[in-house]
Amino acid sequence: MSTDTPATSQVKSGLRSLKTGEILFNDGDNAESLFIIQKGQIRLFKPKGKGFIEIAVLRTGEVIGEMAFFDEDGSGKKRSCSASAITGVEIVEISFLAFGKTMLSLNPWFKTIINTLATRLRKANSRIKELEDNQTASYGKNAGSYEFMKPIEVMRVLGTLFLVFKAHGEVKGQALAVNRKTLTLYTADMYQIMEAKLESILNLLVSLNIMEIADDEDKFPNLLLLKNIDLIRQIFIFYNTERHLPDDKKMRISDKCEMIIAKMLEKLPANPVVDIPNLKTSEDFAPKFSKYYVLNPVVDDFKAKSIVINPDHLDDGRSVGLFGEVLMKDGKVFVEADMAKTQKMYPIIRFMNAVRKSNLEKA
Repeated sequence: MSTDTPATSQVKSGLRSLKTGEILFNDGDNAESLFIIQKGQIRLFKPKGKGFIEIAVLRTGEVIGEMAFFDEDGSGKKRSCSASAITGVEIVEISFLAFGKTMLSLNPWFKTIINTLATRLRKANSRIKELEDNQTASYGKNAGSYEFMKPIEVMRVLGTLFLVFKAHGEVKGQALAVNRKTLTLYTADMYQIMEAKLESILNLLVSLNIMEIADDEDKFPNLLLLKNIDLIRQIFIFYNTERHLPDDKKMRISDKCEMIIAKMLEKLPANPVVDIPNLKTSEDFAPKFSKYYVLNPVVDDFKAKSIVINPDHLDDGRSVGLFGEVLMKDGKVFVEADMAKTQKMYPIIRFMNAVRKSNLEKA
């Protein structure tokens, strides 16, 4: 994750765009403007030890960074936390200079109310900071590496999604629809799932085309459309099985292996698995599967895009029973493959790797 922030001197008001994961500002940065979210989601967090304290997720219509304007110290206004984009974001930046001019035009009574509310919120934030060590005890100097979404947290979110969509989902086209308010009742009020982690997983599901987010009747993006509830159950079961395994037995699929699997499945209708009973390279060779996949079209496709692949990139799939040996005959490259299992595991592999990448970005 990049920690670079734009220069804050001579800040001008205007519209800005942020990419997913892009930092808006860092804890301790000089503050010269506030922001109004036009579209997307912003994660507020604070560095602590080897990890982060998750503060809040802000959405369309909400304001960020306004508290620094009300700092009693007339100089050196500082950001009290960090902010980064969970999704693509469009925000309006308003300089404190422009905002100050607007404040001067207000009725004195309104200014008194606003300043009073700001002071009370500052005191509440100070109290929260006093309690934050309880949340981050496991991220102290002697703790292990920081992991934004631990497997048990992924399971908690997936399990809640399955139960909520199963109980409250309404059929809408080919999907089940649930309003975000219904989901929040369970995740926040009942199970106290951290909002930033819930939103991260929801956005991963959207990026993997497992879920869509649509506008509700009030034109706010609060309608969650789950396309495959059974896949949520399968991923949940996978994570539950994995967490009981020793580290050397857990599934690890490299990015290259995932790319090869995706390409094999893409070409599967025109490049089916075949029976080649006489395909042997030695007397010691004992086939693991009865079916073989012709790799030549896959290799040629990657070669045309200058992407280097080799049989070693299939090792991860081989270790979990998706593939067997790679063999050659008559100028063709074959791999023993259980394509039915590979097809079933591929969405789980994509989700697992997406979570891993998200964790790396937030570390």
